[in-house]
Amino acid sequence: MKALAKLNKLYPELCAAENALKSGKTPISVSGATGSEKNQLIYSFAENTGKKALVIASDELSAKEIYADISSMSGENVLFFRAKEYVFYDVDVSTREIEAERINVIKNIKNAKYIVTSAAAIMQYTVKKEIFDFYSKTYSAGDIIDVSALVKTLAETGYKRVSQVESHGQFSIRGSIIDIFLPGDIYGTRIELFDDEIDTMRSFDPLTQMSLESIDKFEIYPARELIFDEETKKNVLKKIKAQKNENLLSDAQKLENEGYFPSLDKYIPYFYDKLPTLFDYIGADFIIFADEPARVLDRARTCEKEQHEIISSMLEKGLFPKIRGEYTLDADSVILNSTNHAFVLLNAVSHFQLDIPTKELVNVAAKTLPSYSGKSEFLVDDLKYWKSRNYRIMLFLSSEDKAKTVKNSLFEYGIEAVLCDSSDNLPEEGEIFICVGALEKSFEYPSVRCVFLSDNSSYTVQKKRKVKAKNKRNAIKSFDELKNGDYVVHNTHGIGQFVGIKELDVEGIVRDYIKIKYRSGDYLYVPTNQLDLLHKYVGAEAKNVKLNKLGGTDWQKTTARVKESVAELADDLIKLYAERSKIKGHVFAPDSAWQKEFEDNFPYEETADQLRCIAEVKKDMEDGKCMDRLLCGDVGYGKTEVALRAAFKCVEESFQAAYLVPTTLLAQQHYNTFKSRMENYPIRVEMLSRFRTKKQQAEIIKKLKSGEVDVVIGTHRLLQKDVGFKNLGLLIIDEEQRFGVGHKETIKKLKSNVNVLTLSATPIPRTLNMALIGIRDLSVITEPPQNRYPVQTFVLERSDAVIQNAIEREMARGGQVYYLFNRVENIDLKTSEIQKMFPGKRVVSAHGKMSETQLEEIMIDFLNGDIDILVCTTIIETGLDVANVNTIIIENADKMGLSQLYQLKGRVGRSNRLAYAYLTYEKNKVLDQTAQKRLQAIKEFTEFGSGFKIAMRDLEIRGAGNLLGKQQHGNMNLVGYDMYCSLLESAVAELKGEKAQIAFDVNIDLKLSAYIPKTYIEDENLRMDIYKKIASISDEEDMSLITDELIDRFGTFDKNVENLIDIAYIKSLCQTLRISDVTQKDGFINFTIEDNVNPKVIVDILADKSLKLMFSSGEKSYLSSKCSEDILSNIKIILQKLAKLTSCV
Repeated sequence: MKALAKLNKLYPELCAAENALKSGKTPISVSGATGSEKNQLIYSFAENTGKKALVIASDELSAKEIYADISSMSGENVLFFRAKEYVFYDVDVSTREIEAERINVIKNIKNAKYIVTSAAAIMQYTVKKEIFDFYSKTYSAGDIIDVSALVKTLAETGYKRVSQVESHGQFSIRGSIIDIFLPGDIYGTRIELFDDEIDTMRSFDPLTQMSLESIDKFEIYPARELIFDEETKKNVLKKIKAQKNENLLSDAQKLENEGYFPSLDKYIPYFYDKLPTLFDYIGADFIIFADEPARVLDRARTCEKEQHEIISSMLEKGLFPKIRGEYTLDADSVILNSTNHAFVLLNAVSHFQLDIPTKELVNVAAKTLPSYSGKSEFLVDDLKYWKSRNYRIMLFLSSEDKAKTVKNSLFEYGIEAVLCDSSDNLPEEGEIFICVGALEKSFEYPSVRCVFLSDNSSYTVQKKRKVKAKNKRNAIKSFDELKNGDYVVHNTHGIGQFVGIKELDVEGIVRDYIKIKYRSGDYLYVPTNQLDLLHKYVGAEAKNVKLNKLGGTDWQKTTARVKESVAELADDLIKLYAERSKIKGHVFAPDSAWQKEFEDNFPYEETADQLRCIAEVKKDMEDGKCMDRLLCGDVGYGKTEVALRAAFKCVEESFQAAYLVPTTLLAQQHYNTFKSRMENYPIRVEMLSRFRTKKQQAEIIKKLKSGEVDVVIGTHRLLQKDVGFKNLGLLIIDEEQRFGVGHKETIKKLKSNVNVLTLSATPIPRTLNMALIGIRDLSVITEPPQNRYPVQTFVLERSDAVIQNAIEREMARGGQVYYLFNRVENIDLKTSEIQKMFPGKRVVSAHGKMSETQLEEIMIDFLNGDIDILVCTTIIETGLDVANVNTIIIENADKMGLSQLYQLKGRVGRSNRLAYAYLTYEKNKVLDQTAQKRLQAIKEFTEFGSGFKIAMRDLEIRGAGNLLGKQQHGNMNLVGYDMYCSLLESAVAELKGEKAQIAFDVNIDLKLSAYIPKTYIEDENLRMDIYKKIASISDEEDMSLITDELIDRFGTFDKNVENLIDIAYIKSLCQTLRISDVTQKDGFINFTIEDNVNPKVIVDILADKSLKLMFSSGEKSYLSSKCSEDILSNIKIILQKLAKLTSCV
C-alpha cells in the first residue's frame, strides 16, 4: 500500500518533517491526526526516510489497533512487544506464553521494520542485550556440537529437559537426536548428529512428533528473560540471606536448589545495576513514535504507582525484600530515552510540551470517517460529492471478488472506478481506485483532497486476519501417557492396574512384557506384541474403579451386559435415522449474493472447523434431506455463527427459524446477536421469554402465526400450546440435555418434519463420532478462535494478599471476577469473607441449589455489571459468555481434574483484555499421592500447556455421556471408554448389515528377541507409547510409517526393534487370514488356521515349491515350513502369498 506513503508528497509540511527526520532534527510534533490516518503517518515516515519504527502506545489495546493497521499497510513483519506480569508473590509456576512472545520479538528485532509496544511493556525489564547476544548461536549442517555444553547452556537460558518435546522452552536428547522448541516458533527443531557433527536439521510438528522439512540454519537463543550465571546466583543468595527475613528464607533455598523460579522478580535490582529494557535493542536506524505522549506518560506513571503500592503492601507484611533499585524504568525515562533517537510525537489535538525544544511543529487537517453501516446509498452520495470536488479516492476491499462486485455496483450508479492490481500509486485528481487491501478505519485529508475508504467502514466488514493453518496430520493413536498405577482394560481379562514394563529373558530370548495387577494380587504379563488388546481405562474416577479377577467370569458377564445394552441403543438410533431419512425436506438453493454479503459481515476470521461445519449444514439443507445435525464445540468457539448462517439461508427462502435455549439469559444474549447481525436486512427477529410482557408475547405469537416474524429466539415458552408458526423451516436447539422430559417430548414432535440443528457446548470425541457415522450427523468444532490472548495462569498456595491484589487489579480496570468455591455448605461464609476484604464492592454467591429464577436474576445482574465479584461453584463451567470477567480465582484446585480446570479457565479471556487465572491450594496442607500427582499435572499444564490431550479426553467422555444418555455413560464406566466405543462400532456395523471386524488373539511364539532396548528409548512412557503404535500396525503402509517415525525421532534401530515391527506386521496378516498361532518348534514354523480354509487355496499354496510347505488337517488345520535362516522374512512371504491366493478365490 505504498500509495499511502506517497500522500506525504502532497503535503509540504509533511515533506519538511521527513527532511528533518533524515537530518536528525528532532523531536517533531505532529497534531491533527487520529486513528488510521495517524498510523498512515507512522508508515509514511518510516517508508519515506528508509528508517525503522518503534511505536509506543499508552495501553495494550491502542497498541494492538496500531499493530493491526500497520501490518495491513506495510505487508511486512510487524512485531508486537507485549507487557508481561511481574510475579512478586510466591507461585509454583506461571504461564510462559507472553515471555516466549517477548523473546521472539527480541530475536527478530534486527529483521523487523516496525515494532509496536505499550508504555507498560517498554518500562519492564527484559533479557540483557549482552547476555542475549552471548547465548545466541547459529548452527549449520557440518558444525561440531559439544552436547554436554549445549545441555548446560539450554538449562541456564530457561529451557527444560523433557522426554518428549511438546511446548515452547523444552528440549530432549535421545541418542544422536536433539529436539528443541524455541520461543515463538510454530514448530520444533530436530538436530541429528553423526558423532559430534550436525548431520541433518529439520523442523518437526510437536503434535505428531514427525519431521516436516529440512532446514539449512538453526539459531539457538534464550527462552527466558531473567538469566544469570553461578557467580550472580551466589551474590544474590548472599544479599537475600543478609535481609534476615524469615519469610524470604524459602526463596533463598529455592534459588540455591532450583535456580530460577517465577517470583525472583522481587529481587530484580540484585541482578542488574542498570535495568535492561527494549530501548537497549533500538538502534540509531529507528524513529520512535509516541502515540498521544501525554497519555503514554500518564499510563507510565499509573503503572509506576500501582507497582509501588503492591511493593509497599508486601513490605508492610514482611513479604518483600528491602531493596533500593529499579523494578521498571521510571515514567519520565520513557519519554527521555526516546529523545536519544529520531523522535515523533503524535497528537490528536494539541502539541505535547517536552522539556527539550521541539524542532518541527506540524499540523495536519485529517479526520476519521464514520461507518456507512451497510447503507450503500450514503457511500454513493459521498463518492459523487468527492469526485465532483476532484478528490483522489482509494477504496480498499478485502478480496478481488468483492472489489469486482463493488466496481460493477458503482458503474450501475454511474460512477467510474479503476480496478487496480496494486495499491502502490495514488489516483489522479477526480479518480477512484479500487484495490485489494485493508485499513482499520476510513479517513480523509480535506486540504489535499484525498480520501481512503476501508472495507469495514464501507460495508461494516472488519478485516479478517489470516492465520497460519496448523498442521492437521494425524498421529498414530497415542497411549495417553500411561503411568504406573493407572488403570488399563485388557479385552479378555478386564480392568487391571498398570505396574510397569518388565524385561524377561527366557532361554536367551529377551522380550518386554507389560505387568498388570489384578484383584487378589494376581499379575498378568502381556507381551508387547499384544498391546492392541490393551487400552488405558478412561471413565469413572479412580476411587470408583473395581479391578477384575484373573480367570474369573465377572468381566465376561459385564461385557455381555454392556453389549446387549449397546445393541439396543444402536438399534434405536438406526430406526430413528431411517425414519428421518424417509422425510423429504425443502431443497434450498445454493448461496445467494445476499447470503455471501451477510457472511462477509462476520467480523472475524472463521476457523477451519467453523467453515467445515457451515459447509456440512448447508449441504444438508441443499440436498433436500430433513436435517438433524448435532453441532458440538466449547462456549465461544463459534457455534452461534453456524446457526446464524443456517437461519439466514432458511429465512431467505420464506421459511421461519426458531432458536430454542434453556435459559432466559441465553435467549437475551442470542437475541442481541441475531438482531445486530440481521439489522441491515428485511428480517424481523423477536424473542419469547419471561423478559417480554404477556401483551408483548401475545403480539409476537400472533405475528409468528401470520409469518410476520422470521426468526424467534425463546426459552421453553416456545414449546407451549399457544405458539404456532406459519412456515417453520429450521429449529435450532441449544443444549437439549438441559430441557426436562416433558419439554423433550414436545421438541420431538416439533422436530418431526423440520430441519433441526442441535448445539452442544461439550466436545464429542472423534472415536465416538466414527462409531456413529451413518446413524447420526455430527459436526464438531475443536479449534478455538484465533488471536485470543492466552490466560495468564498461576499455581500457588492460597494467600489473602495475592487474592486481594488480583481482585483489586481487576476492579481497577473496571472488570469483574469469578471466585470459584466449590462447597455449597460454606459458600455464604466465603462470600462474607470476601465482602469484608472489599466493603465497597458488590459480592454475591451463586450455586446449583438455588432456584432457576434466583440464579437467573443473579446472572443477569452479573452480566449487566451490577455484581463485581461472583463467588460460585462449578455451575459456571459451561454457559454464558461474559466478556468483562477476566480474572478467575479457584480455591482447592488440587481437588479438580485437568478437564474441569481447562473449562473453568476458559470462562475468562474472551475479550481483547489480558485475563488471569489463579489456581490455589491450601497452605501447608499435606496432599495425598493422588492430589500431589494432580497438582503436578496442573503445574505442567500451566507452565507448558502439556496435558491438554488428557484434559480434552476427559471432557469428551462427558460429552459422550451427554449425547448417549445416563445409562450408556454408566456402561462406559463399567468397561472403559475405548472398549465401549469398540462394542458400539461392532453393534452399529452388524445392524447395518456390514461385516463387523471381530478381533481375536494371535499367538506368535518365535525364538527371537523382539523388544525396544532402554538404550534406544530411555523414557518408559515413551517406550510404552511406541510399543502401542507398533502393536497397532495393520498393513505394510503402517509398518513403513512407524519405521520412518522411529528413525526420524530416535535414530536407526537394532535387530531387536526390527524383529518387533516384523512380528507386529505378521500378526496383522494372521488376523486377516484367521491364523491363530505361529509357533517355532523342532526346527519348524507352524501356522494354525482357525477357520475352515478353502481347499483350492491349500492346493495352490502347496503347489508353490519354493515355499516347501506341508499341510495337516485335523481338529484344526495347520501349515508347516522348515525354519530358514531369516525366519521372519520367510513367514512374511508365506503369509503374503496366502493372502493373495485367498483374495483371488
